[in-house]
Amino acid sequence: MSIIVKFFAAPDDTSAALALQSGPGPAFESLSFGNFDPEEAVVEWECLLVGGSFDELFEAGEPRIVAGQDSDGCFVFALSPRLSTALADAEHSRLRDVAASWTRLRAEDGEVIGTEIADAIVGGLAALVSSARRQNQSVYCWVA
Repeated sequence: MSIIVKFFAAPDDTSAALALQSGPGPAFESLSFGNFDPEEAVVEWECLLVGGSFDELFEAGEPRIVAGQDSDGCFVFALSPRLSTALADAEHSRLRDVAASWTRLRAEDGEVIGTEIADAIVGGLAALVSSARRQNQSVYCWVA
């Protein structure tokens, strides 16, 4: 699997959609990762943080696609307000627990994500969401 994942803050869906072709540029505060399925991850994180089931969230249209979604191309999706709130409000120990649980979930599907990497992803995303909220922005994800 070779996937580029960039979570970034933007003021609105229209601004976020501008990142579709080449990713969020330096004007956007962002975090870069790779080699995991971010759509699946955000649903799993939301389930772990606030409850609900994967199927319920998926059927509710989460994550919400903002731009793209061609079979071969890049796309941009928005983090749900519920996940954003949960990430921003979670204590560090809670984020570490979520990262550890996520690592175990991925291992059950044969995907190896190290605990330190999972901590960096979940903790970094929580910090990005907190920063975005202070600037009245939302967090999105660009996938290539």
